[in-house]
Amino acid sequence: MTAPTTAPGRGRWIEHWDPEDEGFWERKGRRIARRNLALSVVSEHIGFSVWSMFSVLALFMGPEYGIDPAGKFFLVAVASLVGAALRVPYGFAVARFGGRNWTVISAAMLLAPTTALLVVMEPGTSYTTFMLVAVLTGVGGANFASSMTNINSFYPLRLKGWALGVNAGGGNIGVAVVQLAGLLTIAVAGAAQPRLLLAAYLPLIVAATVLSARHMDNLGPVRNDTGAAREAARDRHTWIMSFLYIGTFGSFIGYSFAFGLVLQNQFGRTPLQAASLTFIGPLLGSLIRPVGGRLADRLGGARVTLWNFGAMTGAAGIVVAASVRESLALFIAGFIVLFVLTGLGNGSTFKMIPGIFQAKAHAMGLTGEAAAVRARRLSGASMALIGAVGGFGGVGINMALRQSFLTSGTGTGAFAVFLGYYVVCAAVTWAVYLRRGVGRAGGGGGGAGGVGDGGGRVRAAAAGEEESRAAYARV
Repeated sequence: MTAPTTAPGRGRWIEHWDPEDEGFWERKGRRIARRNLALSVVSEHIGFSVWSMFSVLALFMGPEYGIDPAGKFFLVAVASLVGAALRVPYGFAVARFGGRNWTVISAAMLLAPTTALLVVMEPGTSYTTFMLVAVLTGVGGANFASSMTNINSFYPLRLKGWALGVNAGGGNIGVAVVQLAGLLTIAVAGAAQPRLLLAAYLPLIVAATVLSARHMDNLGPVRNDTGAAREAARDRHTWIMSFLYIGTFGSFIGYSFAFGLVLQNQFGRTPLQAASLTFIGPLLGSLIRPVGGRLADRLGGARVTLWNFGAMTGAAGIVVAASVRESLALFIAGFIVLFVLTGLGNGSTFKMIPGIFQAKAHAMGLTGEAAAVRARRLSGASMALIGAVGGFGGVGINMALRQSFLTSGTGTGAFAVFLGYYVVCAAVTWAVYLRRGVGRAGGGGGGAGGVGDGGGRVRAAAAGEEESRAAYARV
């Protein structure tokens, strides 16, 4: 098997990449993939910190800023909205420019919102100016799509759940880290010194940019493929998984942005008291995400996702009850559990995506490298769309909370809506990917993440997509 090669004159481009070949993987692939994964995590981590910066800076915005709670919810919603929208072009940029090249560009772009915040973060700045800077912070959220699309191409199917979980979890934890840094800043320097927090991130962004340029790689086989984007957009599973990812990642990022504001405005916590609690949920949710991916590798992503949505429904019920009773202890406990479950669900849902497209490739009669190539190109394109739609869930959560506070002064109504959404997500997961007898016509077995036997694939190809759904229960 040919070893990875670098094309002369093209920078760090690897022209041959076959992670499904175990010999190739053990000789060269694993080491290269892990190096790129580690550096991808660094850049994505800082991107998430910049994206969620307003959720922390809102704690520094006292009455002298002249922004009411609804206005603060709207600022973080704008940041969430822009980050979600930019995930589509960012996801496809990897194939156009190369994973390394785009990581360098996207990391360097984080300097713009951080520098802008450093300049404008003071009383007397207009709300319009803060809105414009919130738009700039969206570039940090978009990094997720390009990072996940890139890492998806480096790893074999059997390890994608773990690899994508580590990559996303390492990025997600940037939310908790910036919130913890905000707590430290408030505790040491007071709520009047937000610029200290912002100044600390400028050298980190520069370091991430330089490290990515020096040590990451582009994959030559990952070429700009508009056909894959169109095909992924036409596939109904892209949109079904987007709906489910709203429930997991949309909840994670929405709650991460809003938790401190709810503690301040519904439970009367001071900025320091709120900051001392807000980082815990995002931290645990981020750390648990690789576990969700690993469980999905072993048990099947659809099964883990179904049980996770059931548990999220129960946790949301606790949050609703705590909000009605105005019990801070119960509210925090319910929210922490909910954060952990969003992390698990993030890992299991993203593991499902490459497995679904692998099953579809086998259903068409493809085998071996042909099936792996088709699954990689379509799952990569699909991830860009799914990541974007999932990010819009964070917008929905903050807008729902904004409306709930405007209407009733509490978040109870919004929390009840979120509970209902988790019930629907559980029902969709079961109906599409796990319902007994759906599409089963005698296809063969297979482990978690596997597909049926050759005869099952032939019958699936003959019967079309409906036949292949038996394999999706094992993705």
